[in-house]
Amino acid sequence: MNKVLISSLAMVSIGQSLFAAQPRKEHPNIILIMCDDMGFSDLSCYGGEVHTPNIDFLANHGVRFSQFKNTGRSCPSRAALLTGHYQHEAGMGWMTAVDEHRPGYRGQISADMPTIAEVFKSNRYATYMSGKWHLTVDGAFDKPNGSYPAQRGFDKYYGCLSGGGSYYKPTPVYSNLNRITEFPEDYYYTTAISDSAVSFIKQHPIDNPMFMYLAYYAPHLPLQAPKERVEACRDRYKVGYDVLRQQRFDRQKELGLVDKAMQLPVFQREFDGKRPAWTDLTPQQQEQWITDMATYAAMIEVMDDGVGQVINTIKEKGMYENTVFLFLSDNGATKEGGYLGQLMADLSNTPFRSYKSGCFQGGTSAPLIVMYGDDTLNKQQVNICKEPSHIIDLFPTCLDIASVKYPASFHDKKVKLSGTSLLPAMQGKRMPSRDYYFEHQSSCGIISDGWKLVRANGKQPWELINLATDPFELKDLSAQYPDKLKNLEKKWTQWANQQHVFPFEYRSWNERIKYYKSLNPDQRGE
Repeated sequence: MNKVLISSLAMVSIGQSLFAAQPRKEHPNIILIMCDDMGFSDLSCYGGEVHTPNIDFLANHGVRFSQFKNTGRSCPSRAALLTGHYQHEAGMGWMTAVDEHRPGYRGQISADMPTIAEVFKSNRYATYMSGKWHLTVDGAFDKPNGSYPAQRGFDKYYGCLSGGGSYYKPTPVYSNLNRITEFPEDYYYTTAISDSAVSFIKQHPIDNPMFMYLAYYAPHLPLQAPKERVEACRDRYKVGYDVLRQQRFDRQKELGLVDKAMQLPVFQREFDGKRPAWTDLTPQQQEQWITDMATYAAMIEVMDDGVGQVINTIKEKGMYENTVFLFLSDNGATKEGGYLGQLMADLSNTPFRSYKSGCFQGGTSAPLIVMYGDDTLNKQQVNICKEPSHIIDLFPTCLDIASVKYPASFHDKKVKLSGTSLLPAMQGKRMPSRDYYFEHQSSCGIISDGWKLVRANGKQPWELINLATDPFELKDLSAQYPDKLKNLEKKWTQWANQQHVFPFEYRSWNERIKYYKSLNPDQRGE
């Protein structure tokens, strides 16, 4: 076990006797687990060759969603998850890198709406978080400004505020509001996140219900994992990405995640019409891809170990049958790792098009798993849910599971959730038709009644997709259905105006940060 130095936490002895079973209550424990930058097909239970027995356990006993969507990017998805609102309304239209001092783009989570932790805490839940926060503007990392996890409803917190960095020495790491700057020699961030979650559970008073948000950083770049774990994964990737994509797709069909009549698409546009076959790579490129993919897989497998530790600790504590587990990824896999990184993401996002930060299916599609510890409740659910769903729906779903009501007001302002509970969908019922909206860095889209309008950025033409027949976004039907395009564009524009999406920003990452800092030197987010 990684020797994590968390001053406020004392690990309970492993030799301690088991706890008495937690009384069955109307308000179950909720454990919400999110990983970072993992593609739709990486998990074994979603078709992948990555070994994830513990997450597979949740999937095999619970519900797997095949049409679950997110915002396409890290902190926007986190803002949507924790507030139940689209990211712009929650102040996180772009990234925490800068407070642009304009509505929708404040660089941190809004103070005008409650977080899921604040709602659960006000309903007498103990609230814990371990892992990546990424909802505080970077200019406030040195001193709490009201937006830290411990200031937004979490009774206990351990993790890193930032969106990226080393797994061996992440920064800035906080235990509640105390900065941690020294780490053991064997420190590994994923293990530390798991250890902290286990510690929180062991210290939890069994008579109280618990809400835990477990936010893993893995498998976000940089690619870093223990050497022995990487070596254990290498052989799986020597066949190359073309064979692996087909194998994943075939398993997705067997699992019922993809229609059996579908053919695996090959996405040429994303490679400017020159997507290389595995055999087109040089031996050196192949070897590097194998190493990188094995490292990526190892990062996920270490995370899966931690999920297993959390499940086992819940069982040891006598809380298992009164606990509900949810697992998801914040967005699709990223092409940020260059040419070979793009080929990795092309595999990870099978069978979908494009990558993290875009609003095509590859960027916004992710696994979602929900499992009850009480298996009699799982047997009342479907195993594969094909109803459309979105990350804004998870806040109301958790409240529904826990029989907790959302407040009518927050800080004397009226508030209302944007999402809808997914419990009916989990029970095999049809959900009312709803529109889902997307925008990030001017890539934008809308899903409405089986149709999708999407574009790569605000300077590119819209593409009209019939998702019922073309879920992989291969055929643009905008010329054939101009009225449908105009109708969906009107809907999207109305939503964008309401959400403070405009004006679009086309500056590069560094230029954008520099520009808004020059206009607004105050970057404390207060």
